[in-house]
Amino acid sequence: MRLAGKVAIVTGGGSGFGEGIVRKFVAEGASVVLMDRDAAAASRVANEAGDKVRPITGDVSTLESFEAAADLARSSFGGLHILVNNAGVAQPPLPLETMEEGLFDRIADVNMRSIYNGSRAVVPHFKAEKSGAILNVASTGGVSPRPNLTWYNASKGWAIAATRAMAVELAPFGIRVNAINPVAGDTPLLSTFIGSGEENRARVVATIPIGRLSTPQDMGNAAAFLCSDEASMITGVDLNVDGGKCI
Repeated sequence: MRLAGKVAIVTGGGSGFGEGIVRKFVAEGASVVLMDRDAAAASRVANEAGDKVRPITGDVSTLESFEAAADLARSSFGGLHILVNNAGVAQPPLPLETMEEGLFDRIADVNMRSIYNGSRAVVPHFKAEKSGAILNVASTGGVSPRPNLTWYNASKGWAIAATRAMAVELAPFGIRVNAINPVAGDTPLLSTFIGSGEENRARVVATIPIGRLSTPQDMGNAAAFLCSDEASMITGVDLNVDGGKCI
């Protein structure tokens, strides 16, 4: 129960890595506000996880959604201690000069602006409490970029740089900021990156030394540790949860 008594906001918690993080947080004793743009998905996870989860429909590209989630955390559970910026979007492989502006804007809004908006909503509260933990879900793409995913890779590199900068600035206020870098995962986003078919899947798995894709459970385990008091001396880290991919 390493998160007993903690209250967290997890974005994109209705599926994939976010769902794994929500379920692990609840198992470790936390109460969670699950923010997702898909109301049905958020309600499904909340109903399965029990009364320690409150779903809220929100768009991470807007400050108002984060403020509503923070208000719900305080009104439902009496506080707020953790923010997990998990929501993200992918891109299909394509030459960098051919991406349409609308897709670029969507990547920037969800993968980058969400961290900015979340910080604006929760950092004043964390400063007042002189404690708090922020976890950004980045990607191995931000550490070891692959061709034809340039703007997605760049957004995740931005998330890693933001994590480090936030950690340096917020450490004097007792606020820790870390990131996790998943490798290709067994989630709904996978087909966007690699297409469908077992041959494509096998080709990706072959590049991961440990021999499998990452899972929502892997991300939940790493997130629970970094957001717990056990990691009280860890800040500014981007942890590769990648089965050796980036070695």
